[in-house]
Amino acid sequence: MKLTHTRRTAAAGIFAIVALAASGCTTVGSPGAEGGGDAGGDDGKYRIVTVSKVEGITWFQRMSEGVDMFNEEHSDEVEAYQTGPDAGDPAQQVQIVEDLIAQQVDAIIVVPNDVLGIAPVLERAREAGIIVGVTEATQLVGTEAIDFDVEAFYNAEFGEGFGQQLTEAMGCEGEYATSVGLLTSESHMEWLEAANAYIAENCPDMVNVSPTPYENENDDQVSRDLAEEILNAYPDLGGYLATTPSGGSGMASALRDKGRQDVAVVPLTLPSVAGPDLEDGYMFAGQGWDPAGWGWALNDVALKMLKGEEVTTGSDLGWPGYESVTVDGQLIIGNDIQQYYPGDFADGQYPF
Repeated sequence: MKLTHTRRTAAAGIFAIVALAASGCTTVGSPGAEGGGDAGGDDGKYRIVTVSKVEGITWFQRMSEGVDMFNEEHSDEVEAYQTGPDAGDPAQQVQIVEDLIAQQVDAIIVVPNDVLGIAPVLERAREAGIIVGVTEATQLVGTEAIDFDVEAFYNAEFGEGFGQQLTEAMGCEGEYATSVGLLTSESHMEWLEAANAYIAENCPDMVNVSPTPYENENDDQVSRDLAEEILNAYPDLGGYLATTPSGGSGMASALRDKGRQDVAVVPLTLPSVAGPDLEDGYMFAGQGWDPAGWGWALNDVALKMLKGEEVTTGSDLGWPGYESVTVDGQLIIGNDIQQYYPGDFADGQYPF
């Protein structure tokens, strides 16, 4: 069975996708899909728009570089660009998608701030004949809201990596705190759940002082203020796990100002963001992936679907970490987990 992009009634669509998920389908799109028609732009190009969680932060700046590179590589057939809210506001994201529907773009890709909250407008986009792709939104897999979801890895595996790094740093004992971008950020919560489960199973003497994680809002100042709050509240804190780059950097900055290296900081991060803190001892380790490749891969799948082409298990999406993807229904999984430690960038040269 092959997943195709078609306009259909909700009841028929839900039945078809449930059947697809049960079948373990390994193909997204097909030559028989409703793709390959006239592009929406006046110049005959497909218009593909990526909507980030928030513009202006390093992570999504790097993602936009991948989108721009994809646009340049395929400039003869696409107009691809990235936009997004100026803060991590779910309502702003919904409005941006509404505007894109009105503009009749060909494909919309979203990194949701609120996965379930944005689902209705994504479903309306599909009803309008627009290809819809997402990432960090596996809750939408198997629903009428999307055509595909590209993930850089399996979330549970990535989350366990955080747990392994933090237990290594803390010697399996002591108090640790956690923060996510937003409690509605599905991927952040899944990573944290997997990390906490790994820690509880392997290091029962470690204590999570924040069963409900703090929210750092993907914001540098909020993260810095939050770090001060946490350090004041827990004077014996031994570790800090943050699922955003700003969360990790905010804590590292607070520790640097205090001249403290007694809290093991393990965040989602980028080499260029974490490098100085890793080398100076204010961050123990970090994890991430290349957001540029993420942006490229999402746009590559969208273009293939627009042209009526297939993405199957083993397909190469044209970027390291996505050379041989795994396809399961609407879900497309790459292999781009990267871990960073002191000494990795001692020369100050960062890949991104």
